[in-house]
Amino acid sequence: MSDKRVLTYSEAIEGTLPPRDTGTVVIRVPATSANLGVGFDVMGIALDLWATFTFEPSAALEVRGCLARFANEDNLVWVAYQRACEMLDAPARPLSISINSPLPLSGGLGSSSTCVVAGVIAALLFSGRPFDRAQSLNIATAIEGHPDNVAPAVYGGLTSSFVEAGTVYAAVMPVGENLRFVAMAPPYEVKTEEARKALPTSVPMHTTVWQMGRCVAMADALERGDVDLIAKACHDKLHEPHRMLLIPDYDLLRTRSLSAGACAFVISGSGSTMLALCDGDDAARRVATAVDGLVDGMWVTILRATTGAEALTEASHV
Repeated sequence: MSDKRVLTYSEAIEGTLPPRDTGTVVIRVPATSANLGVGFDVMGIALDLWATFTFEPSAALEVRGCLARFANEDNLVWVAYQRACEMLDAPARPLSISINSPLPLSGGLGSSSTCVVAGVIAALLFSGRPFDRAQSLNIATAIEGHPDNVAPAVYGGLTSSFVEAGTVYAAVMPVGENLRFVAMAPPYEVKTEEARKALPTSVPMHTTVWQMGRCVAMADALERGDVDLIAKACHDKLHEPHRMLLIPDYDLLRTRSLSAGACAFVISGSGSTMLALCDGDDAARRVATAVDGLVDGMWVTILRATTGAEALTEASHV
C-alpha cells in the first residue's frame, strides 16, 4: 500500500531526509529586489512573488516550463544544481525540472537568483543533506558571485550581507507590515554587464559618507515601516544617477509615482524593473493606477515583503 506524505522544511532541516533516488522535490523561491536605493550591492528584500521548481529523478535531463532557448544543459537551475553537487562532493543525478515562474524577464526581481537557490537546495536534498540556510547561502553566493539577491531569497525579509574570508554573513531583519512595493517592469531589459559598465570606478569621500549614513537609516526605516525616514534617506548617489540613463521611462515613472503618493522610488537591482515604496494598500493602489498604461507592455503589480525559500518533498512509502 502506497502512502504519500509531505515532509516540511522543519523536518528537512533536522536532517531526517534520506538520499533521494525517488520522489519529488518542490522548491519555492521568492522574487527579490537588491540595493533598495542606497544599499548598493549590500541590501536586498524578499517579495511575495514566488517561482516554483519541481524536481524529479529522471533517466536524462529534462527542463520544462521555460523558453525553448533555456530548456537545455545551460539552464541556470541545472547549472546551479551541478555546481552545488560538485561543492558538496555528491553525484549530480539526472533530473526532470519543471519551472513555474511569474517573474518578468526584463530583469531586476532576482529571476537568476531564484534559479540558483532552487538548484542549490535541490542538490542538498537529493544528496540527503538537510536544507540548511547558511550553507545554501554560501553555495548560492559562490555560484551567483554576490549575495545581495540570494540572501533575501534564502532568508526572506530584509537582508544586509557581505563576504568575509569566503563565508557569507547576512543580517536579517523584518520589514514593516505597512510597506508595499509597486513593481514596474517595462518591456525591455537592462543587461547587468551594461549596468556595471555605467558605474564610475571611484567616488569622492563625501559621497561615501552620504551613502553610509543613509544606508543605515534606510535599513532601520524599512524595518520599522517609517515612511517619513524612507523618504529622507532613499536618495542614492552611487549607482542610480548612472543607471537611470539606461531606463528610458525612469523619469516619467518616478515623477508619476511620487506625485501619486509613493514615499520613494528606486531601481530594482540593475533594472529595468523599478519599485515605488508606499505606505499601505491604498497608497500602493493609487500609485499602480497612476503608472499603469504609461508604458506600452509594462507589467505592474503590488507586492509586500515575504519569507525565504521553502522546500517540500513528496516521498512514496510502502
